[in-house]
Amino acid sequence: MKWQSALAIYVLFWWICVFFVLPFGVRTAAEAGAELVPGQADSAPHNFDIKRVAIRTTIVSAILFGLFMLNYYFGWVTTDMLDWAH
Repeated sequence: MKWQSALAIYVLFWWICVFFVLPFGVRTAAEAGAELVPGQADSAPHNFDIKRVAIRTTIVSAILFGLFMLNYYFGWVTTDMLDWAH
């Protein structure tokens, strides 16, 4: 696999992992004991830390991408194994 293809696949893993990681560790204003700003939704995060989300996302996506690459090289699961129609 070319490095450009691997990089594109990693970026896809990273963006998918953002949506998995995003809700973890989020506290609302009510949970944090803070007052709501007028017009603020009750479910809005109290203190959103983009750096923490980026670090967690990078770690999770690196692990998943590593498993993907290992499967690519060693062929643990192939498309032939997933073809249940035959």
